[in-house]
Amino acid sequence: MPFSRDFIELSCRKGVLRFGSFVTKAGRVSPYFFNAGLFDDGGSFSELCGFYAQAILDSGVAFDMLFGPAYKGIPLVAGTAMRLAGEGVNVPFAFNRKEAKDHGEGGTLIGAPLEGRVLILDDVISAGTSVRESVNIIRSHGAELAGVVIALDRMERGQGEFSAVREVEETYGVPVVPVATLEDLIAYLADTPEFTNNLAAVQAYRDAYGTHDAIR
Repeated sequence: MPFSRDFIELSCRKGVLRFGSFVTKAGRVSPYFFNAGLFDDGGSFSELCGFYAQAILDSGVAFDMLFGPAYKGIPLVAGTAMRLAGEGVNVPFAFNRKEAKDHGEGGTLIGAPLEGRVLILDDVISAGTSVRESVNIIRSHGAELAGVVIALDRMERGQGEFSAVREVEETYGVPVVPVATLEDLIAYLADTPEFTNNLAAVQAYRDAYGTHDAIR
């Protein structure tokens, strides 16, 4: 998708996507690192949420509302709901807090009631822990999971044969929609002179740890 390239370009420009030598949670030495928390100003964050909105609309996934898991999902779900409304798709949204509030409205859920088909918005899927927690919250309110939207699919194996993204899709029977994938990143590196020197390392990492099950 054209917006996938624009998203990667923005990520590089903002330093959200960096190249070098980084140790992942799995103990692998990765030649790139993605930190969505560095979309830290109004302009870039608005662009990010616009990319999420485009990915959602292009996916064709049927949904009734959005849910953002604490903490990174909170601004994502609010910003994306606003960008969707700008495209004529006005949907409710909710998010959770990790600590229950014992005064005021109480509880851990903020925003619209969880009803119907719920789309989870998060930055990445590593071990799938955040998704599991979100699904438990959604189901406990009688709603159903419609899918998950993430910024970047690293397309690498988890603990088993498949990627963490594929494991989520298989476990819950719903699509995971990425704004961009590792394949999009490799294509961008291949034809962007400023970053071409990182291509070989990223391809080597893909060959060592990648899986093709997430290619769409």
